[in-house]
Amino acid sequence: MFHSAFDLLSSPPEAYVIVWALALGDAVLPVLPSETALITAGLLSVVGDLSLGWVILAGAVGAYCGDTISYCLGRFVGQPFQRRFLKGERSRKALDWAKGQLDERGGLVLVVARYVPGGRTAATFSCGITHYPYAKFAGFDAVAAISWAVYASALGYFGGRFFRDHAWAALLIAFAIAGLLTLAVEGVRRLKNR
Repeated sequence: MFHSAFDLLSSPPEAYVIVWALALGDAVLPVLPSETALITAGLLSVVGDLSLGWVILAGAVGAYCGDTISYCLGRFVGQPFQRRFLKGERSRKALDWAKGQLDERGGLVLVVARYVPGGRTAATFSCGITHYPYAKFAGFDAVAAISWAVYASALGYFGGRFFRDHAWAALLIAFAIAGLLTLAVEGVRRLKNR
């Protein structure tokens, strides 16, 4: 599996399109391996033919486009979804709570949620369904998408530079760090909710 991912992501310009598509798709359907693709592409910027700058750009643009699609789905398809599946008092209270959180700290929610698999989709869709102002959304989401792309690509890149002769070790360590950071962010979020 790792060998085929390396082969698939090792040849430009197709690799940049794949990174872009996975980052875009993961923002809408949180089952696609966008972090994995960025970490691998960052590693291949050291040991392969990819450029780190293009990897970061492809990841950031893909994430931003996907987040915008998720926002638009929430804004324009969210109300029928809400009427059909979120009818009860509990659902209304949850949406009111989400709106309050977004109004109070929307930028922080968007930036932190970008680092939580599945959280980014929930946050961007919620922004749309609660009619969070698009201008604010666009600015905060640009920060989130760029910082996330730099983070994931840099994990692979610096891991690859450090472990130049042991690419597999670098890849595994980068995945472990990404997983630990995700768990840390989720742990902090849960502690704050208590």
